[in-house]
Amino acid sequence: MKKEQFNFYRLVAPTLILGVFGLVIACSSPSSGGDTPTPTPTPTPIVLAINTLDPSVPMKHIGAIHTEEDYARIRAKIAVQAEPWTSGWNKLIANSHAQSTYTASPVATLIRGGSSAEEPLPDNYSRAMNDAAAAYQLTLRWRISGDAIYAQTAVNILNAWAKTCTRISGDSNTALAAGIYGSQFAIAGEMLRGYPGWNPTDFAAYQKWMKDVFYNLNKAFLETHWGTCQSHYWANWDLANLNSVLAIGILTDDRTIYNYAINYLQKGNGNGNWYKAINHVFDGDDAGLAQLQESGRDQGHATLCIALMGQICQLTWNQGDDFYGLDNNRFLKACEYAAKYNIARLNVPFFEYTRNYKDAWSACGGVETHTQISDAARGSFRPMWSAPYFHYTKIKNISESLTKYTKMGLMSSLPEGGGGDYGPNSGGFDQLGFGTLLYTRD
Repeated sequence: MKKEQFNFYRLVAPTLILGVFGLVIACSSPSSGGDTPTPTPTPTPIVLAINTLDPSVPMKHIGAIHTEEDYARIRAKIAVQAEPWTSGWNKLIANSHAQSTYTASPVATLIRGGSSAEEPLPDNYSRAMNDAAAAYQLTLRWRISGDAIYAQTAVNILNAWAKTCTRISGDSNTALAAGIYGSQFAIAGEMLRGYPGWNPTDFAAYQKWMKDVFYNLNKAFLETHWGTCQSHYWANWDLANLNSVLAIGILTDDRTIYNYAINYLQKGNGNGNWYKAINHVFDGDDAGLAQLQESGRDQGHATLCIALMGQICQLTWNQGDDFYGLDNNRFLKACEYAAKYNIARLNVPFFEYTRNYKDAWSACGGVETHTQISDAARGSFRPMWSAPYFHYTKIKNISESLTKYTKMGLMSSLPEGGGGDYGPNSGGFDQLGFGTLLYTRD
């Protein structure tokens, strides 16, 4: 059964199924006069909720965010020098992080939020962001080229971190380190699963390291929000940690961990809840657009939410869970909104948003109200458009008219690079990238 069919039967109520099928039959009736009717596309199933499976059901180990089917498609395109795959491949192999000479720089204590009351030592998280990016890029080179030297270099990076790093320290920003680098390290590890050069004992130690150092902090943050009110932290904080929880659940074959994130994304009290991160869906003349919780804050963080949610969609899609389609493609509408404002530079509607946050006097006494979209950092660029655009247009067969701004984002970023291609600061490493190579479909 195809994945789309799996999600349809698993997630949509029987009465809705009958209604949709009835619509298909009605629309496909022959026209008068004996003319051959124009085929009507099958409606995209409306995903109302995503249910969890029993903890005893094993996770799917098919490559985290990429599958062997993806790699086979890419190899075939590169073999005939087809574009834009060839340009995407050249972008990858030119990156300094994707070289077999790359060496890891692990630290015993990973610090983000240093030089603070909580941690007097300075930040060193750039080591993690660079090494996680390298492990991912090297693993891609191995999966696509078949040259094991790149896999071995990636394994050496991951083993070095698992043997050296024992904790994450800093102020509240430890949650960002645990979330962003946790997800990236876990994805790289899952992509290397099955590489014969990774000693099973070392792989087991790596799985344990991911749980002990990253997952425990992810869970602590999502449960407590460091003692603040549930709405205090912006959506990207939750989304980064939920990404890590999902990826670690897959890597360690722990469905209970994975299920926690699936439930939180739909019912959680924090702003990583899908319906809070995308806090308003417009209708009428603005149908097809949805506002992000951070839209009134600034566009750098609003686009970060798109990047993080895109990775969540891809991780869960490969497990049979359709966050791309949840709530009538709510994520697509958020992509269209962000791209219309940042890429097309057009006006978008805004729904007034009020956030409660922890102030100096109480756990949740501060109030912040946004009445218009922020133009701070408008035009922020991230390599994040390929995955949603090609999923919606080529896998779900959604009309181009509903993805036109997302396509503008895609065209503005060809070919997408990754960590190391967008400057030395953390923002250039917040997403794995290389979507032109990895997600483009005919």
